[in-house]
Amino acid sequence: MSAKRPYRYRGPREDAPLLRLILSALAIGFIGLFLVLPVVLVFAEALNSGLAFALDAIDEPDARSAIRLSLIAAAITLPLNIVFGVAASWAIAKFDFPGKSFLTTLIDLPYAISPVVAGMIYLLVFGLQGWFGEYLRDADVQIVFALPGIVLATLFVSFPFVARELIPLMQDQGRTEEEAAISLGASGFQTFLRVTLPNIKWGLMYGVLLCNARAMGEFGAVSVVSGHIRGLTNTMPLHVEVLYNDYQSVGAFAVASLLALLALVTLALKALLEWRYADEIAAAHRH
Repeated sequence: MSAKRPYRYRGPREDAPLLRLILSALAIGFIGLFLVLPVVLVFAEALNSGLAFALDAIDEPDARSAIRLSLIAAAITLPLNIVFGVAASWAIAKFDFPGKSFLTTLIDLPYAISPVVAGMIYLLVFGLQGWFGEYLRDADVQIVFALPGIVLATLFVSFPFVARELIPLMQDQGRTEEEAAISLGASGFQTFLRVTLPNIKWGLMYGVLLCNARAMGEFGAVSVVSGHIRGLTNTMPLHVEVLYNDYQSVGAFAVASLLALLALVTLALKALLEWRYADEIAAAHRH
């Protein structure tokens, strides 16, 4: 009677060629159908009446106002997110304190709450009938239906991106180098500038790119607090909706293609960084 041969587990690269082919085809088909095709169609519809018409739609006064407002909101939101993300990540990864787990949970809150709900919260707090509405009216300060409300809504939906990129990176790196720098007489600022920042610069760069893309493309929360005032409080996503509802589909797709182009540039920058500094990034993650 022959002895039973022991079972040998196959490695991930030893799967049957047919199985690998099927899985690869499914992945490529899914990406092509649900990611690549919609982006291509947006550009195709934008250029349906010619490049000149698309450029005219982008150069229209309300469109220029929407583009300018989106850029201003992102320019204000991004530095605030960087400061919060770095500070929160450093505190969570490098220190132990009561409420640390609760703070980590709060950072994930915008992922769980609908952006529309976030916009409603700001209306409840800062609207004319809200908690502080009377005081803001007496002080002649307008939050909702103005730039401050748009910035607050954009900040709420985008602030986890930098922190969530940096927290696992800092936790993986540990505290050894910072403790060594402090023991040698470095101040807290010197330790951050010369030890912590060089170790997290690539993660910070990724977080900034993702945060900027999210801020530029936010619709739900901004839609609630903006008031949809054409030429004043409409950002690019809101302007796309207005044009489409007015049956100006080519103009809507022209502005939408600009948003898609900004997203593609963000992805291209991320890919370029990963390719150009692949060895340095890998070394930082192994550190």
